[in-house]
Amino acid sequence: MVMRVATFALADSMIAASMRTQAKVSERQIQTASGAISNDFGGLGATSKKVIDLQVSVSQSKNYEDAATSADNRVEVMYSATGSIVDLLSNYRSQLTAAVSANSTDTTALVSSAEEFMEELASLLNTQYGGRYLFAGSMTSTAPVDLEAYSNTTITPDTTYYQGDDEIASVKVSESQTISYGVTADDPAFEKALRAFSMIANDISSPIDSETITSALDLATEALDEVTSVQTQLSLSASQLERAVSNQQNYQDYTSALSSSLTDVDVAAVTAEISTYQAQLEASYAAVSKILGLRLSDYLG
Repeated sequence: MVMRVATFALADSMIAASMRTQAKVSERQIQTASGAISNDFGGLGATSKKVIDLQVSVSQSKNYEDAATSADNRVEVMYSATGSIVDLLSNYRSQLTAAVSANSTDTTALVSSAEEFMEELASLLNTQYGGRYLFAGSMTSTAPVDLEAYSNTTITPDTTYYQGDDEIASVKVSESQTISYGVTADDPAFEKALRAFSMIANDISSPIDSETITSALDLATEALDEVTSVQTQLSLSASQLERAVSNQQNYQDYTSALSSSLTDVDVAAVTAEISTYQAQLEASYAAVSKILGLRLSDYLG
């Protein structure tokens, strides 16, 4: 039925209000279904910048976590390698001690063991992980130990075998923290170990005199103590890196929760709002229906 001019403005206003309420109901229903306040940043209003900043912060934190995790993995491989070096030196020291005690004139077996230990030490110091030589400093594409021209049989330190540089690796694990880690193959602990092996392996005397064996034993004992210290330092670096990873993970959890509090809906509260809006909508529909049904004849006697 055509609306009378007198009731048009009121009815139009009531219909517009009903449509706005209907839009709010639809919006809340979508939020309830998706669990999010909005499917884009535009719907978040003034909080959108804060949410974007939080998401960028989480992304940066994950980068720090990944970097710390990668460094920790490298340290673990280095720790394992130094553990093997400790075993080599322990075995070698036992053989040297036995040779000194026996005062034997046959040192062929000792020379053979020293040669094997020397080669194995070089192999351990040339350990690679992820395509990088771990004990070469920053020259990660170069094998740090080359024994081709190395044959030291003196007590004088000699690092001519080393092909890397002196740079110790480091990793940025947060905006304000950088952790240095690792060790290079020219570290005095490794140099002494290699020299202790070389003193016997490259000695041309037959048999090797007891003084040389005793010197090698003393050097091997020093090297064992120092390699153990290096391994301890690697363990401390690993602990630092693991804490850094944990700190970043905790930060991500906190920041993600804060971001969710700004983007996720409170389902209970939204459900209550839907009920309220639906009640308002029903009342609006009833009022509009009543206005549209008014007749002048209903009030004439």
